[in-house]
Amino acid sequence: MSKELVLLGSGAREHALATKLRQDGATVHVLPGNAGIPGSVPSISALDFPAIKAFCNEQHIKLIVVGPEAPLAAGVADYFLDTDIRVFGPRRQAATLESSKVWSKDFMRRHGVATARAWSFRSDRLAEAQAKVEELVGQVVVKYDGLAAGKGVYVCSSVAEATAALTELRELHEGWFSILLEEKLIGPEVSLIGLTDGNRIRLLAPAQDHKQLQAGDEGPNTGGMGAYCPVPFLDDNWLAAIRKDIIDPTLRGLQAEPFDFIGFLYFGVMLTPDGPRLLEYNVRLGDPEAEVILPALETSLLDLINATLDGSLAQTVVKQRSGPLWAWCWPRAATRPRSSRLAFPFTASAIRAGARRCSWAA
Repeated sequence: MSKELVLLGSGAREHALATKLRQDGATVHVLPGNAGIPGSVPSISALDFPAIKAFCNEQHIKLIVVGPEAPLAAGVADYFLDTDIRVFGPRRQAATLESSKVWSKDFMRRHGVATARAWSFRSDRLAEAQAKVEELVGQVVVKYDGLAAGKGVYVCSSVAEATAALTELRELHEGWFSILLEEKLIGPEVSLIGLTDGNRIRLLAPAQDHKQLQAGDEGPNTGGMGAYCPVPFLDDNWLAAIRKDIIDPTLRGLQAEPFDFIGFLYFGVMLTPDGPRLLEYNVRLGDPEAEVILPALETSLLDLINATLDGSLAQTVVKQRSGPLWAWCWPRAATRPRSSRLAFPFTASAIRAGARRCSWAA
């Protein structure tokens, strides 16, 4: 079992990961990390694979855990494939589940995953996209095909809003690109994240994040303004339906596709009147979800990661800490810097007292 590791990333998610892994007995080096994360190595970028390899060799480290999506999309797992350094995270082809909205939607269709209807368009066919927007009376979600740190999604309620989204994407992205138009679904959204070896999955506590910038779920999407877990309204019936209609077909698809998936897998799910529908995959631990899921996890995350890599995930059991709801938010008070993220047990007395259980440096 690897007990010393490199963690790639520099945000609040990585701070939460490093804290949990240290609680589990690991020695953690965070590349590059930030000034608020102990064990940071700011001189090494998470995308500088030769420097990461040299650091691992110098420190005799045999395990890399990947926080953000960019190193995965750039092929960090592929880079270390022929070495004795193991990477907890999928290879580049599997990471396309997140890095391409169009490819991901095609994967869902191929393997019978319950999801919204959608249409893809290249940037030279945006006139056709506009026609589809008008056909659907603007009740669409416009998605940029590539990685956009959670900010490439436009939830629209009118033709004018959807047209503005198409115009903004045209202005932001030079050259050729693709978009996905999805029918707009109605219902609460939840995040389910698990560790998977491509054959089985161990789910962590469900969470709900809030992406829109302004109070009342108004304004443009962000990478995440806050989250809480567990989700009180996500009962056993919903969980069974999500397993049947989304998770199990996904696992069958991972086994059928020509890649081996190892790592975190995130399901962004909307609970609609017609049943659960998958909105998106992420191939890493969600942010801001990690900041509330990890403090609630009683089981050793280090043991789960090693079991996933060793092929013994079936022998593991995930236990959550009992107690209060965990909540996290971007502080908005002028006395708190925007770079400070807080997570605390969410109870009325905690709110009145301004209680803080832990804070994450972003």
